[in-house]
Amino acid sequence: MLNSIESNEILERLPVHLQQYIKPQNYEDYTPINQAVWRYVMRINVEYLSRVAHKSYLDGLQLTGISIDHIPNMYGMNRILKEIGWAAVAVDGFIPPAAFMEFQAYNVLVIASDIRQLEHIEYTPAPDIIHEGAGHAPIIANPEYAEYLRRFGEIGCKAISSAHDYEVYEAIRKLSILKEAEDTPPEEIAKVEKLVDKLQQKEVTPSEMSLIRNLHWWTVEYGLIGTPEDPKIYGAGLLSSIGESKSCLTEKVKKIPYSIEAMHQEFDITKPQPQLYVTPDFAYLSLVLEEFANKMALRKGGLSGVKKLIDSKGLGTIEFSTGLQVSGNFENVIELEGKPIYIQTKGKTALAYREKELVGHGTKSHATGFGSPIGKLKGINLAIEDMSPRDLKAYNIYEGEYTELEFEGGIIINGEIITGTRNPQGKIILISFKNCSVKYFDQVLFQPEWGRYDMAVGKEIVSAFAGPADHHSFNLITHKTSSKTIKTQKTKKRKELEDLYEAVRNFREGKNTKYSIQAVFDILKKDHQEDWLLTTEIYELALEHDPKLAKINKEYLEKLQQKRPKIAHLIEDGILMAETKRITKTSKP
Repeated sequence: MLNSIESNEILERLPVHLQQYIKPQNYEDYTPINQAVWRYVMRINVEYLSRVAHKSYLDGLQLTGISIDHIPNMYGMNRILKEIGWAAVAVDGFIPPAAFMEFQAYNVLVIASDIRQLEHIEYTPAPDIIHEGAGHAPIIANPEYAEYLRRFGEIGCKAISSAHDYEVYEAIRKLSILKEAEDTPPEEIAKVEKLVDKLQQKEVTPSEMSLIRNLHWWTVEYGLIGTPEDPKIYGAGLLSSIGESKSCLTEKVKKIPYSIEAMHQEFDITKPQPQLYVTPDFAYLSLVLEEFANKMALRKGGLSGVKKLIDSKGLGTIEFSTGLQVSGNFENVIELEGKPIYIQTKGKTALAYREKELVGHGTKSHATGFGSPIGKLKGINLAIEDMSPRDLKAYNIYEGEYTELEFEGGIIINGEIITGTRNPQGKIILISFKNCSVKYFDQVLFQPEWGRYDMAVGKEIVSAFAGPADHHSFNLITHKTSSKTIKTQKTKKRKELEDLYEAVRNFREGKNTKYSIQAVFDILKKDHQEDWLLTTEIYELALEHDPKLAKINKEYLEKLQQKRPKIAHLIEDGILMAETKRITKTSKP
């Protein structure tokens, strides 16, 4: 897939399991109507946001090569983005939160390459190229914010999810697709809305991923910066919504000083937000992120970390105090006095040290699972990991010796030591046995006939996080979605309307066209009375080239406003843009 994207050394570093989400942009699929939607939103936004957005926004538009008149092409974006250390890829709508964040960790901007319908020009529940390209891309030109985004991805992709999170993700993805698709039956939308509500109302302990996803929403997507009394916009969801970018600054939307408490504030992606959070500056975002990271199993480990992985029912990793990492699906933990004393995985498991798989300890060696005690030996104050070779010999922990190891928690291992694996600093991190039995009182945890027993060495679990330590250890090319973006059906009438939009665009750009502007307007009035955007574009051109047509056109637009009050403000903005452009042109010396 990367062969079809403009070369960028950042993209070349992407692991294969992330590449599975990338799709071709297929720029030729954008219709003239799509291009007109982009142009309208960008012109409204740039004019308005120049007054209310963080100063990085307009600077970023220039630095990232985002055009006002044309939907950005990934090829061009990547040529420019690499100058600021980033890249961009196209995807199909929502992707799993962990994958989205991991892309960020690699300094890659994920762009949903579809574009909203004209009917959803103010706001769309589905991610689209206006949201990603015109919202996210400009702000990452700010180095401080870009580092926050990268760091957020780095930490966020390690957050542990729950099975409930995945259900919610799939339901919201489906709802956003149905709402953005044309002619979706209302009853079908209502059915999925009911499912989303049911899942969101379900009383579950929020996972790390759900909490950090909330922080992401209230900063990266819907963040304000400055003071609650005088905020500026920097969140991509606000920057890309011509409706919410205006309404969010009114008194109707509550402004709250940003803090870690925002992690408890849920959101509804399909509706405008009733409250927003205001950070004093970008540096403060990073302080809150670190505060959250300190609460994660990634940094705390322990029994709670292991239990989070068990509850997630997904692939995860624990790290022992020696640095040994165990990756797999954690099935069980034996605990004593609030501490884990034995962990057990089920199915394919791999062992690693500092994110690199240990030779001979991949999923083929541990195809059915892995179990190991944790802690110190009973009656011995010195942990195995801290023992010198002389100490190990004294306690009969030596190659070729038959030994019994009784741990403080009650786990007993009997067997003949084959060998030990050490880290580069010489500390022992793994001990292998043959003819081995492992018991916890009357419970048999391992029997000699099962083969070689590998015992992790470590007095405690210092970290637990989602995903494998070494992504090469597992086949991660397994992504399948239950729903795909629905494409607009091309009727004869739709094709004619697209041809009219293209004629107006060609006329504006000085290209040959088979229609005159008058002819386009006549066909619109006769056959496409529901359209308003192209009429505003004709008005813009008529002001410059045909004053008589401009007068007739404006009268038609004013009648259309009365006829369609819900979009009257959009038509008004189109008229004002056209007239402002005319005044600007005629006032130049």
